[in-house]
Amino acid sequence: MASDLEIARAATLKPIQAVAERLGIPAAALHPYGHHIAKLGFDHIESLQGKPDGKLILVTAISPTPAGEGKTTTTVGLGDGLNRIGRKAMICLREPSLGPCFGMKGGAAGGGYAQVVPMEQINLHFTGDFHAMTSANNLLAAMLDNHVYWGNGLGIDPRRVAWRRVLDMNDRALRSIVGSLGGVSNGFPREDGFDITVASEVMAVFCLARDLKDLEERLGRMVVAQTRERAPVTAKDLKAEGAMTVLLKDALQPNLVQTLEGNPAFVHGGPFANIAHGCNSVVATRTALKLAEYVVTEAGFGADLGAEKFFDIKCRKAGLSPAAAVVVATVRALKMHGGVPRDQLGAENVEALRRGMANLGRHVGNVRKFGVPVVVGINRFGTDTEAELELIRTVCRDQFGVTAVVCSHWAEGSRGIEALAHEVVALAESSRPLDGEGFRPLYSDELPLWDKVRLIATEIYGAADISADASVRNQFRDLQAAGWGHLPICVAKTQYSFSTDPTLRGAPSGHVVPIREVRLSAGAGFLVVICGEIMTMPGLPRVPAAEQIRLDASGRIEGLS
Repeated sequence: MASDLEIARAATLKPIQAVAERLGIPAAALHPYGHHIAKLGFDHIESLQGKPDGKLILVTAISPTPAGEGKTTTTVGLGDGLNRIGRKAMICLREPSLGPCFGMKGGAAGGGYAQVVPMEQINLHFTGDFHAMTSANNLLAAMLDNHVYWGNGLGIDPRRVAWRRVLDMNDRALRSIVGSLGGVSNGFPREDGFDITVASEVMAVFCLARDLKDLEERLGRMVVAQTRERAPVTAKDLKAEGAMTVLLKDALQPNLVQTLEGNPAFVHGGPFANIAHGCNSVVATRTALKLAEYVVTEAGFGADLGAEKFFDIKCRKAGLSPAAAVVVATVRALKMHGGVPRDQLGAENVEALRRGMANLGRHVGNVRKFGVPVVVGINRFGTDTEAELELIRTVCRDQFGVTAVVCSHWAEGSRGIEALAHEVVALAESSRPLDGEGFRPLYSDELPLWDKVRLIATEIYGAADISADASVRNQFRDLQAAGWGHLPICVAKTQYSFSTDPTLRGAPSGHVVPIREVRLSAGAGFLVVICGEIMTMPGLPRVPAAEQIRLDASGRIEGLS
């Protein structure tokens, strides 16, 4: 069987101007990066503002497992499927991070016959957006240290510097460091550390900004340190937001590519969903809604992380109202949630599958709490049996009250996902919203910060309560008193479980969610609540994917899958 990379290389790609023409985009509005990638200029984006919006479809998933779920593959396949049945559709994805690409996951452009292409360029450097964000983040860090070195006119307390440098690579050695060693000319030594670029507030700001003006204002609001009197110091105080915006000017233009079937796709922005809000850029999504009847987008990891943040952060901030959601599941992953070891997933096991259905059921129920109609997409594997597939369909219909559709887009492209495309259209075009109310966030802006976190934990994670030591509770109190109580919550926790224990699969209930740290993201406009042992700088696994990635004798890339 051909690998994802082999399938992608065998495809005949359309010139990017031809892909844009299908959307009514003139060639003059494009800034090409070779023959098959282009950025869309802001002049054309602004000319679209009077047009009506298409329908927004979210693709999310069950809690991820090593068995694989196929959320990105399903997002790409559904976009192709909607075009196949006569709907003008686009997809909006996040850009892959080099960290996971060389770490555990390999590529992140879909799979099989449901991919965005050119796959190699998308996975490796692409249009340089992440490098621009890394540079902007680290320029701010350099300007902060430089300000302290040259007299510290703002009175920054070096013990209370919150801004960290970033790198788009998994590197545990950089999590905690001591910088500025080597003498007086190198500055004032202090403890510091790196995050991965996709966890930077610059990434979050980038993906939530509506335009360049909004981007600059948000960058300026980012809190980078405190004075000895605990007064906040912002990027604007350091006069850094203008130069940072210059570095990000071209990057903020959405990247236009295509699927294997030649359908248009924006791939833009890429915050992680376990340590950030996990959605592609607002600029790309809002532009796509002006260009297409249907826009299919994804939110990272399971619905407890990606979808909750998509609804409570992105939709709230950008004024978006999704018309329907797809929850992706696989027989293999559900059996793993039911207790089957990875090396035994190929054998039929209906009882384990029935136990694992609890995970799917909770995710479906969670999405419906936002007033969004749901359909389950079963991403089919060759080892799935008809008895297993029928169990999922039956339990979804009789217990969860939703339709489950078997999809074979990985092997068959759009032909294998037509049934799901029809179901999505039926849900999105229904004149009667779910529960008679339509889309709504989980909580109001006015709810206190601590209560927002508790509500997410109890309603979405099935927890009994949340906990934190006195210093963290005091942070919540101080942030509330300082006027930040209106912010939404961005929970950083393990993606593998509803709890903070990554080994606890299925649908655990009654646990307590421990809060380890709180970070104010004033520019992005949310509060990051770090729970359990989650790291904002991942490490490489024992056998990183990078060991298999190389050039062959003809100069072509091998091992990227």
